[in-house]
Amino acid sequence: MQFEYPHIIENGAGERLTFHRLIGDRLEGESIVQPNCGPPMHVHHSQEEGMTVLSGKLGIQILGEEPVYYEVGETAVFKAGVPHRFWNAGTTPMHCKAYVQPVQNFEYYLTEIFNSMQANGGKQPGMFDAAWLLDRYRSEFDMLVIPAFVKKMVFPVVLFIGRLLGKFKKFEGAPAPIA
Repeated sequence: MQFEYPHIIENGAGERLTFHRLIGDRLEGESIVQPNCGPPMHVHHSQEEGMTVLSGKLGIQILGEEPVYYEVGETAVFKAGVPHRFWNAGTTPMHCKAYVQPVQNFEYYLTEIFNSMQANGGKQPGMFDAAWLLDRYRSEFDMLVIPAFVKKMVFPVVLFIGRLLGKFKKFEGAPAPIA
């Protein structure tokens, strides 16, 4: 799937991402995150993600470790396969430049997650969307805040019902998952 740049997405929960350019397999952009906002614990199985603070204060946490904070000019890098979360640890909007490499389905996945969150009041993605996206792109992404029981027992039922109800038609033409 090809996007035009700049490509701007907002999740309704205080995060706005602007993807500026795709250079080879590296996606570059920036984010503006409101105080105390940011994604929950997640992992990109094969993508490295980097964020350089332009203004504000970035808090990060690697699974099982204590939080670390970054100020203006400092860069946090999350290696592929390392579960992490980040948030605006300051009191004003945080602005970061960022990259993801290799991009794979990162831009499509986040666009759809953000669209679903916005449609769901900014709290979380809708259940049908989350089940479909996390199942289809499980080789690339995982949301660690969703219990394994839900992913293994509930999501298959949600996917079955969603197919019966035609909930996934909007995903026709979605890029193939990376094996």
